[in-house]
Parts: sequence; C-alpha cells; structure tokens
Amino acid sequence: MLLTPHFTLDEMIISRVAAREGLDNTPPQPVIDNLRMLCTTLEQVRRLLAAPIIISSGYRSEHLNRLVGGAASSQHLQGLAADFTVSGLSPRDTARRISTSPIAFDQLILEFDKWVHLSVTHGVPRRQVLTLRGGDGYLPGLV
Repeated sequence: MLLTPHFTLDEMIISRVAAREGLDNTPPQPVIDNLRMLCTTLEQVRRLLAAPIIISSGYRSEHLNRLVGGAASSQHLQGLAADFTVSGLSPRDTARRISTSPIAFDQLILEFDKWVHLSVTHGVPRRQVLTLRGGDGYLPGLV
C-alpha cells in the first residue's frame, strides 16, 4: 500500500527482529493514518535533500518495541516516528539540513552518528533537536 508517492506501508512496518521472532507488525488503521502523516513529512525531507531515504525503523508494535529496547513512550508505537539514512549524505549532514529547514518536526535526533530519528505530532511541533551518544545520553542540539 502506497502511503505517499515514495513511501509504502511495507517499508514503514518491516522489521528483521519481527520476522525473526514471527511477530505480526501490522498496525491498526489509526496508526496507518499516523504513518501517512509521517511519510508526508518524510516527502518534504526527500525534496529538501534531493535524495532517497532509507527507512530502518518505522512503526513498532509494543512487543517489537520491547524486543528492540525502545522507550515505552516511543513515538514509533503510534507510527509517528522513523529512523532513517539518506543516500549520499552523512547522518550528521542530514540532521543539520533538516534542523535548519522550515520542515515541521516534533523531534530530530542524530543517533550515534549512524542514523536520524524524526518524529511528527498532531499537536504543535517542538522542533526539538538532540544528539544521542553512547556514554553521554541525549544532548541538546547537534554536537
């Protein structure tokens, strides 16, 4: 199912851990609606960066989220967050360019300099920018 011109439901719910564990990671309709909203924002990111986005994690069921060590309050549980990389750009450059753009996001997290986490919200977006590093935890801004 196509959610937006460049993003499918399958790529937003696929999980190697779910497949390995035999979990059904199919979301209910309200979560699919949230994924569509998220993908609309990801389309803006794709246009901004003029490059394809590779999703590594989108929606996670509660069981899957526990298995991967996700936070209990993770926006992945509602289909409002995705982890991704961008072809031809470092995660740091990706995060920097999104953070200085007018794109409405709730959280933008550079995680371990390996991928970017972006979330959206139904409310007023916080535009919170964080960096997650090993021993330091979450740090404000891109550091």
